[in-house]
Amino acid sequence: MIPDNLLPDIFAALMALAILMYAILDGYDLGVGMLLPKDNVHQRDVMIASIGPFWDANETWLVLAVGLLLIAFPQAHSLILGELYLPIVVMLIGLILRGVAFDFRAKVRQGRKERWDLIFKIGSFLAAGTQGFMLGLYVMGFEHSPVSYLFALLSATGVIAAYLLIAACWLIMRTEEDLQIKALGWARKSLYFCMAGILAVCLVNPLVNDSIFYKWFAAESVWMLVIVPSLALLTLLLIWRALGDVRVLQDKYCLQPFALVVVLFLSCFVGLAFSFYPYVVPGEMTIQATASAPESLRFILVGAIIVMPCILAYTVFSYRVFRGKVTELRYY
Repeated sequence: MIPDNLLPDIFAALMALAILMYAILDGYDLGVGMLLPKDNVHQRDVMIASIGPFWDANETWLVLAVGLLLIAFPQAHSLILGELYLPIVVMLIGLILRGVAFDFRAKVRQGRKERWDLIFKIGSFLAAGTQGFMLGLYVMGFEHSPVSYLFALLSATGVIAAYLLIAACWLIMRTEEDLQIKALGWARKSLYFCMAGILAVCLVNPLVNDSIFYKWFAAESVWMLVIVPSLALLTLLLIWRALGDVRVLQDKYCLQPFALVVVLFLSCFVGLAFSFYPYVVPGEMTIQATASAPESLRFILVGAIIVMPCILAYTVFSYRVFRGKVTELRYY
């Protein structure tokens, strides 16, 4: 029997896993949408084909994360969605534009495909930018001030850069010839913006939030201060080295950049989670205080134990089935 006091932490961990999976999986397909070139229809087709079997299923993790927040932490769900109502609407508009454009580009005449590709690109920017903006507002504790909004804009820029980086590395792994070479160039450029964004957020975050400053620089947290930034820095150096080696275009090495970026996402996420634990709403609501009744959590946990392995299983299965280089995009 799981003790009552552990149930909220278990659900917080499940929600964290869902958010991390969404950031990685939907991050690269949002990034691919943002990278669509204007002057090459064939490359746009190949890029969209590279995410075609996955992009819709990747959003399952976002639905799961919001569902867990609603069921396990209803008070926090009400507060968070109330504070982020407008950017959430913009994000949903962006996701809807992507879904509509993805289908319509395959059904219109060739001359009109460019219009829907542009809409797909705009939707990708809207979704990625608002996710970063919401993250910034969350980090600032939903404070309504010029400093808070400036930090949110900085966070939005950093998330866009991170999504562009993981998308470019995805294309290095999944494409060939000219597009693969172009993706390598995109990855090199986006890496510098991503590095700048991570550094800026790491420097600004403790300065604008006293609780984060004391959490990281307390004597008992020195080990985290050493391990997490060191892992992130080492990963950035390894990514920079991998992208600087032309062997990354070979099938034997093309997986390395994407795998390293996943490690970078993981290290940044661990740092973020450590900064706010045990709060589910920074400075206001702790995981224990806002959790549902233990009887409800225990009942819901049975469903979560069944559903999450199923989602993981079909995710692994789909990526295994559609592994390898992208072939020509066809609709049947």
